[in-house]
Amino acid sequence: MISFPKAYIAYLVEFHASRDYFECHELLEEYWKENPGDRFAETWVGLIQLAVGLYHERRGNVRGAVKMLTQADHRLSAAPLDELGLGKKSLQMQLSARLAYLQAEDETPYTDINLQIVNEDVVLLCKQMCDQRGLIWGAKSPLNDDAIIHRHSKRDRSDVIAARLAAYEAKKRERSGMID
Repeated sequence: MISFPKAYIAYLVEFHASRDYFECHELLEEYWKENPGDRFAETWVGLIQLAVGLYHERRGNVRGAVKMLTQADHRLSAAPLDELGLGKKSLQMQLSARLAYLQAEDETPYTDINLQIVNEDVVLLCKQMCDQRGLIWGAKSPLNDDAIIHRHSKRDRSDVIAARLAAYEAKKRERSGMID
């Protein structure tokens, strides 16, 4: 069995089971930042942009969706997706169709994209993680779940706010000549 980063498998599980695209973004972005020399770095960014684009689309932010999906399409068209067990042609066709109807301002209701996974090891790893987490592989987006649909505005950011305030206060003390 070929080894794949756990963050990548977790991304695929979120993408196809919970449909929490914000979490997809978080998982793969953290991995990408922690592994700057990774040979799949551009692919990770493309997959992050794909998830962010779908997140925007599902929330009704067509402009943001088009921007992110266009960038994802550009990056992923040059990516070695087959090495990650993904069907490149299938993804390109889905992205082209999605961008065409978004740019035509078609009022078609949101539908999920399913990545074609062509590597049975990847499918097995994803389904095992789904079983461990009690998720259903291939579930539809929970379109009535505001906690997932509007996650960026519903999440607890108190730790981020506290860290920013502490950094601001430290910089303010530094400028005034005070030393901790």
